[in-house]
Amino acid sequence: MRLLVAELDAALAEFLKTRFQQENFAVQLLSHSDHLFSLPESASFDLVLLDLSLPGLPAEDPIRGFLRRWPDAPMILLSSETAVEERIRGLNAGADDFLVKPFAVAELVARARAVLRRRSRPVQDVFTIEDLQVNRVSHQVCRAGRSIDLSPKEYALLEFLLRSPGHPVPRNTIIEEVWRMQSDTLTNVVDVYINYLRRKIDAGSDRPLIRTIRGVGYQIGGNHFSG
Repeated sequence: MRLLVAELDAALAEFLKTRFQQENFAVQLLSHSDHLFSLPESASFDLVLLDLSLPGLPAEDPIRGFLRRWPDAPMILLSSETAVEERIRGLNAGADDFLVKPFAVAELVARARAVLRRRSRPVQDVFTIEDLQVNRVSHQVCRAGRSIDLSPKEYALLEFLLRSPGHPVPRNTIIEEVWRMQSDTLTNVVDVYINYLRRKIDAGSDRPLIRTIRGVGYQIGGNHFSG
């Protein structure tokens, strides 16, 4: 795996280089956005770690140059900015994840692995679980032939549960992956949205699909999954 670490803090950059090399990554360091143009045209990366305080980044669109150069490489943003708006802006601009400094390097490595797994996983156009069908292209959701209208966040929650059919998904994982927030920043938002989904998906059915796994989180379906 080829990793580009675009990081202003030289000590942190070297530490990340050593740590990711232990994970069998080939690491290239970058300390200024201008150095982007000194890299050979043939340079390609499987993952980019971008420090938003890197000198030379345009204020209006700090990740544009990197996305233009490597449009298919997933990107994790690193920043000391804790405002939710900053994270939302970065994710909406095309980043795959956002980590606030200071962070545990072990968490960064785990997030990098998770991003790479998501990117490499073959995409299913349609999830089917019992009589529920979810089209990932059109976002159309049907149960027993009945069309179900979901809000964007309800759909995102449903699709995330469907990635682990028949297996419990921890509540804090849902918060971090669907809402892209640390698990301690939200309270009962997952429970509220699970109830929304149950009203729309399980209402009127004698076979509820969404289950509460006490002490763990939530699960969709059991052993009747195909797709």
